[in-house]
Amino acid sequence: MIIKPRIRGFVCITAHPDGCAAHVREQIAHVRAQGPIEKSPKRVLVIGSSTGYGLSARIVSAFGCGADTLGVFFERPASNGKPASAGWYNSVAFEEEAKKAGLWAKSLNGDAFSNELKAQAIEAIKEKMGQVDLVVYSLASPRRTDPRTGETFRSTLKPIGESYTAKNLDTDKKEITSVTIEPASQEEIDHTVKVMGGEDWEMWIEALNDAGVLAPGATTCAFDYIGPKVTWPVYTNGSIGAAKKHLRETASRIDAMLKVDRGRAFVSVNKAVVTQASSAIPVVPLYISILFKVMKEKGLHEDCIHQIDRLFRTQMWNDGYLNFDDEGRVRVDDWEMREDVQSAVAAIWPDVTTETIDALTDFDGYQENFLRLFGFGLSGVDYAAEVEPEREFPA
Repeated sequence: MIIKPRIRGFVCITAHPDGCAAHVREQIAHVRAQGPIEKSPKRVLVIGSSTGYGLSARIVSAFGCGADTLGVFFERPASNGKPASAGWYNSVAFEEEAKKAGLWAKSLNGDAFSNELKAQAIEAIKEKMGQVDLVVYSLASPRRTDPRTGETFRSTLKPIGESYTAKNLDTDKKEITSVTIEPASQEEIDHTVKVMGGEDWEMWIEALNDAGVLAPGATTCAFDYIGPKVTWPVYTNGSIGAAKKHLRETASRIDAMLKVDRGRAFVSVNKAVVTQASSAIPVVPLYISILFKVMKEKGLHEDCIHQIDRLFRTQMWNDGYLNFDDEGRVRVDDWEMREDVQSAVAAIWPDVTTETIDALTDFDGYQENFLRLFGFGLSGVDYAAEVEPEREFPA
């Protein structure tokens, strides 16, 4: 079949297998070009490893650190002639490249929030890895079922306390609009914390620790975002912000637990990038479009793979050390949050209209990055050719 992008709202419902594979190879090439990462982990578990920062963490672990990796995700294989999800194709391509490089890689597809998948991961670690040196937690899901109660919770993108009205970018119509979001109820805030907070991360670490598959001195990290004040009402000070606060509090508890065996846990604050998750947040696509223009002009632009590679090389390993801010967070959003960058973004923001999008933002770059998430727009891929949508993991 010939696969073309079909976009509904903030998600593309099709993905191209050859394009996704090309995107994975492109990221691998970037990591390899930087050279090996010394004194780095060799056995890595990535929870949420199929897209975005989680995929980048798996790629850097394998092709920068030379690590064997176990990836956990929830993705859709091809069926009834319909393409698989981008995360499925990414993960198949990753395993193929890892196998070529002589690296062990295994993927588990299922509900990472469940006790069953945690047990499967522990069994795979015991069988092939013995223990893991690094656990990256990078789940982004709109819902979670608590395995202890069976209750399902759904996250919400809303401000807290009062409604929020702001300029917004309709990416479908390429129009500047205004969006008003009503405040979250306490129940919605609590549900968002249950989904996006640190509870499941802590359950994973406790399960791994109880099973004896965390190596002495193991590291675990999760990802966070802060961003500029213009996004705070719907993010940092909103329902997701409440969840991220819980995530940071969880990191402190996990860190105390792991320190008994010289381990560590921390939250890394990363920059704004185009991901399936960030595309769904009101106001953020407009901010990213402006940010891309400013950071590219300053030679500071980074995507997921550049961020995670820099985190591993300059802070986590290679004789680097974690550089914490006042609230105990590691910051690799430092280039985004530079005063000159944020001043430039703030100066552009009020002048952006539907008519000035092309002149004042990098909307084309935003759209290009968005499509690449699903395997479209990669050089060397013949998008007019018939392609087999079913792709299986290598034996």
